[in-house]
Amino acid sequence: MRPLPVADPGTPEVRSATRYLWWLAGHQLGNLAYGMFFGIAWMLSGALMPYVLGRGVDAGVVHRDLTSLAQWAGVFILLAATQTTCGLLRHRNAVFNFLSASFRTVQSAIAHAGKLGATLPKRLATGEVVAIGASDTNHIGNALDITARFAGAIVTVIVVSVILLNASVTLGLVVVLGVPVAIAITSLLVKPLHHRQVAYRHQQGALTGRAVDIVSGLRVLRGIGGESVFSSRFRTESQKLRDTGVSVGRVDSLLEASKITVPALLMILVTWLGARQVIAGEISVGQLVSFYGYATFMVVPLRTFGEALDKFIRGHVAATRVLKLLQLQPEIADPATPVQLPVSGPLADVKSGLTLQPGIFMALVSDRPDDAIDIADRLGRYTDGEVTLAGVPLSSATREQVRQRILVSDNNSRLFSGALREELDPTGRCDDEELRRAITAASAEDIVEALPEGLDAFVAERGREFSGGQQQRLRLVRALMTDVPILILVEPTSAVDAHTEARIAARLGAYRQGRTTLITSTSPLVLDRAERVAFVEDGKVIAEGTHRELMANEPRYHAVVTRGED
Repeated sequence: MRPLPVADPGTPEVRSATRYLWWLAGHQLGNLAYGMFFGIAWMLSGALMPYVLGRGVDAGVVHRDLTSLAQWAGVFILLAATQTTCGLLRHRNAVFNFLSASFRTVQSAIAHAGKLGATLPKRLATGEVVAIGASDTNHIGNALDITARFAGAIVTVIVVSVILLNASVTLGLVVVLGVPVAIAITSLLVKPLHHRQVAYRHQQGALTGRAVDIVSGLRVLRGIGGESVFSSRFRTESQKLRDTGVSVGRVDSLLEASKITVPALLMILVTWLGARQVIAGEISVGQLVSFYGYATFMVVPLRTFGEALDKFIRGHVAATRVLKLLQLQPEIADPATPVQLPVSGPLADVKSGLTLQPGIFMALVSDRPDDAIDIADRLGRYTDGEVTLAGVPLSSATREQVRQRILVSDNNSRLFSGALREELDPTGRCDDEELRRAITAASAEDIVEALPEGLDAFVAERGREFSGGQQQRLRLVRALMTDVPILILVEPTSAVDAHTEARIAARLGAYRQGRTTLITSTSPLVLDRAERVAFVEDGKVIAEGTHRELMANEPRYHAVVTRGED
């Protein structure tokens, strides 16, 4: 059996949920076939036990043939051994199929999320993405897991029907006609269950997204006194989700009850008819014992039909949710015939008129913070724009080339869980000396020194053990460690105190000497250290110079930097 997860999950089929499930099945066809084979052997060996038991009763009780009785007893033991062995192998393959489908879905979702980049949070709520990994992958895995038992149930019902038809046409017809009727009655509840599950899944994703937003913005909410308002909204929506969940559970409970009740009624009818035929001398005592055995055993394949129907529906709903992510297209796509992008050179944004000269430490001041963010996004090609590097349009190169040359670091980026050393140096190519130089440049020495394990300390998810300012400085270290030719920092000191900001401003230029750096800020401490400052008004560069030149000669720049105060 192959190890999981596989190195390459392949290109998913995203035209429909059904096609996606077939795509998953096609990639593990061998193991599905093995699972079905062992599932058939497992269930069929159990289905033949009542027949063997009946023949043994006839041989020992009716005919008093001890030799024949011993032979049938040996066959019974062989069937029991076969059922045990095949049951273990079926379960092993079923678990593999579950895990394979789940992992492949997770890999496909993660890979596509990486391709979407900045497009993903704009098009899909965080809660929707979280719910894919939390529940949808399990439902998709269950849809492939059940195939082994489902195949066994189909073959078993056919074999048992043939045996019963040979023994008694009446009983055989009851089973042959009764099984489809039982499935049809059960399936009547599937459609309303499907609709309610879809509604529940939508509400669950929306509520998860709201919970993530509240937790991530808890400090801000407390600061403005909005915690109780948002908590009240979350409480109201969670109650609506609970009511929807109860409605799903109501239909689901009826479905589960029907899985037991309908097959049981069918088996009662089979047993009653069989007993009457024994009394009439139409069948033997051993055949009656067999019918009693089938009456008990047939509940298993019939319940498997209902369970399979339920899991196929849930898997289809989950696949639909996954496709909502996989069908998204990035706003920025690679060209059909990409060109080679220069490593360095002037980086120019035509729309704003900003030109970033190579090797310079430059600052960008805007009268509206959103304009500075828009310019940074265009320069990093996170949004479309007419931007060139050494005269070559960024749109003519692949996004991978752009990312290798230009890094945009903003305050929306997050710290991940793991060792601090690995978090600050994701590539693992730098030694401790280089890492400590970057830490010093970002004025983050006190953060590392306060940790008992230092650089080997474990960072919790989203770096929640650090304050906002500490997280900002650690993100700056990570950005510096990439050593990209062009680094664009969006408000990297907005959450730190003035003394720390002054140290960062004094060290940043020296650390990045010889490489191109653009920093968006309105802090005089940072601007005074920049070699060049560009002032943007209404999205256009209207003045350039040093900070002191602009302060002396550009009143509008002076007003923005001082916030209207002298």
